[in-house]
Amino acid sequence: MKQQQGDFFGDYHNNDSALDIQGGVVQPPSVNPYLDRVPKKKREIQPASYYIDGIFSGDRTILSQAITLVESSLHSHRAVADEIIAACQRHSSKTESMRIGITGVPGVGKSTFIEAFGSYITSQGHRLAVLAIDPSSERSKGSILGDKTRMETLCNDPNAFIRPSPSAGSLGGVARKTRETILLCEAAGFDVVFIETVGVGQSETAVHSMSDFFLLLMLSGAGDELQGIKRGIMEMSDLIAITKADGTNVDKANMAMALYRNALALFPPTESGWKPTALTSSAVTKAGLEDILRKIKEYFELVKSNGYYLKKRREQARFWMYESINDGLKEMFYEDENISRLLPYYEEAVLEGKLESFSAAGELLAKYKGE
Repeated sequence: MKQQQGDFFGDYHNNDSALDIQGGVVQPPSVNPYLDRVPKKKREIQPASYYIDGIFSGDRTILSQAITLVESSLHSHRAVADEIIAACQRHSSKTESMRIGITGVPGVGKSTFIEAFGSYITSQGHRLAVLAIDPSSERSKGSILGDKTRMETLCNDPNAFIRPSPSAGSLGGVARKTRETILLCEAAGFDVVFIETVGVGQSETAVHSMSDFFLLLMLSGAGDELQGIKRGIMEMSDLIAITKADGTNVDKANMAMALYRNALALFPPTESGWKPTALTSSAVTKAGLEDILRKIKEYFELVKSNGYYLKKRREQARFWMYESINDGLKEMFYEDENISRLLPYYEEAVLEGKLESFSAAGELLAKYKGE
């Protein structure tokens, strides 16, 4: 019997051990070996007028292409992108859109809330653009960009446009070109823009610098609600929404709402004259969504009547002027041929402990300035 087994599995066994692995069926390659033979079509960059006309006419395909062009770091794309941004900025300055920043701790249900609230907003006759920012991996530099998958209903809404973008290492949990993307979306006719953050790091400050209204999502029933009250984030919030206020969690959500309202009442008056408050909401039952939209519209009516809306927009423009200068100087420094050549040697010296990091930076900056 043993001899018969040996003959039958002779091609696969070197001995009779039960630990031997059978050869099995040879699997086909996971990647098509003929893939390299397929010619790759490169999309040619069109003149700036092509993208501008498409954006103004509301063509979402061309809008997506233009945003990709604006987000590109290639020099060949920069001139066309700058022309598109300039045209859209002139156009969007004539509109009075609602830029709403949305943030919250991971797990609060930002994507679920945005889909439910966004669908309600479009049902009220608005056109909505959602700029969803996904964190980029520090290792692979890639992003999942899964918000379109999570927002299936809103993704199929003809009055909604969802654009996921990688944070790509930018501080603040927002993409490097988020503000420019806002301008393009407004020029395309979207009167409400959501800026969703990853909810980490300095995201609140960054989003606050590019939005008119700041919405903070909070959870209830996750411990002491007052632990979630941090002065910095609370001072920036124009409205707090307690999410997942459904089922057995309704009482906890109402209790959390009362605690946050009491805490907000202790803060000094805001510069806009608006009194922030807290509400409850449910993406499942849709409860509270109407109240949140009503509060947002009340805010915009107030700030437009007292001039704060325009004042804040101008302050944002000033802030992003300096941010653009900082980004430009950074790119010029690293793209300098002399710096590119010397940087690896200075980096190696710092890693080996031969040179202090501050000294290395100082010397490189001095060389960049020609000193």
